[in-house]
Amino acid sequence: MTPPEAVAAAASTSKPARSPLSRKRVDTVISRSVAWFGIVFGLQAVPLLLTQYHLGQPVWSAITVGAMFGSLVVALLCSTIKRWVIGSHLLVSFVYVAALLSWPFFLADPAVTQVGNHWLYQLTTVATATAAIGFPVRRALAYLIVVPIIYGVIRVTPAGGGAPWELGVFDAVYAIILGGAVLVIVTMTRVAATSVDEAQGAALDRYARAVRQHATEVERVHVDSIVHDSVLTTLLTAARAESSEQRVLAAQMASNAMQHLREAALVSPDDGSTVRLRQLADRIVSAAREMQAPFAVRVRSLDTRVIPSGQAEALYSAAVQAMINSVQHAGGPDVRR
Repeated sequence: MTPPEAVAAAASTSKPARSPLSRKRVDTVISRSVAWFGIVFGLQAVPLLLTQYHLGQPVWSAITVGAMFGSLVVALLCSTIKRWVIGSHLLVSFVYVAALLSWPFFLADPAVTQVGNHWLYQLTTVATATAAIGFPVRRALAYLIVVPIIYGVIRVTPAGGGAPWELGVFDAVYAIILGGAVLVIVTMTRVAATSVDEAQGAALDRYARAVRQHATEVERVHVDSIVHDSVLTTLLTAARAESSEQRVLAAQMASNAMQHLREAALVSPDDGSTVRLRQLADRIVSAAREMQAPFAVRVRSLDTRVIPSGQAEALYSAAVQAMINSVQHAGGPDVRR
């Protein structure tokens, strides 16, 4: 009979492996992709930045460029080491908004503005993508709509280059479409990964309950076997006991049966406890010495080997039951046991 501990251990070794798709893994992949995406777009904005750098006040230009590109590097590093990922992406989003709102107020010469789009426009999609990482969906959606509109409004003002309003609307809508695509991809991927996590968690819970139920059933069978092999045998022996030797044997069997039941109640199906083989051998030797007929027990060197408690109890019960059966059915003291 397989003890409960062995069943639980065998079940644990066959536990299904977790799926590589998880919300945590998806978030890591997305955050790193957006961070690299920001670096690439930042590098693409460098040529336009160099031609427009002198249009802003020197201090504002130095601070804005350093903060903007520095935040992109910070987001990449945090996404790589998987620490402060949300905060680093929010940093990019906030720095971009600050740079965008302050841009018209820090022109070196308000009469001289850039020709074409400002270099910050190259990073609008980066900002909306980092907002999709850092904000909940509704806030990210609000950021996606508001920030490009702010750029479009500034773009048609004199400080923003005085572009036609159609161009401002086109730039804003184009940025919203690109950022919206990123937001949809991020949101749908996260939702799918969350659904997989929930389904996988439910499956693992069901599996764990099944393992516990199986271990409980095995334990019940184990106790039933003790009742059948020890208790019922003891009752039958006591009912047929006529001589004093038979009554002594019945009393000893009753004591052994009660001890078996107590030990079975103390052993948990999955407690993982072990005993030394030497201790098991000593218990069998002690049980043999208490039998009414003599038993010759030979114990070989067992060193410090150990065995799970459930298996040890099963072996002890089998050995004691075998000795009791021999005393009852194999003959008198002249039999060599």
